[in-house]
Amino acid sequence: MKRSPLLHAELSHVIASLGHGDMLVIGDAGLPIPDGPRRIDLAVARGVPGITDVLKAVLSEMQVESALIAREALEPLPAGTLPAWCEGQLGVVPQVISHEELKRVSARAKAVVRTGECTPYANIILVAGVAF
Repeated sequence: MKRSPLLHAELSHVIASLGHGDMLVIGDAGLPIPDGPRRIDLAVARGVPGITDVLKAVLSEMQVESALIAREALEPLPAGTLPAWCEGQLGVVPQVISHEELKRVSARAKAVVRTGECTPYANIILVAGVAF
């Protein structure tokens, strides 16, 4: 029986169908979404929902083996809080890649989730692990 917070039905279905090594992208409102991955748009208004709110809900259902963030998220911008949040909440230290590489890798994801986040470079790729 499911005992975690209620998720958007389409997002919950995607998470339930992830296999080991599959990728889920959670991005800001400006992240270009490539053709191929399923698109899930959660944005309601500017800043709603924020990326950390979506990450908390996703992490209640998804086992994460590794994560990728863009190098630009480490710059002293408001998004600079994302790496620190990840280290504290995600259980893994995200691998840092260029923003261009993050966009290329996103094309291989099962789904891209668009949040209402408007902070530049507030994007993360979660790689599914296994629960055992």
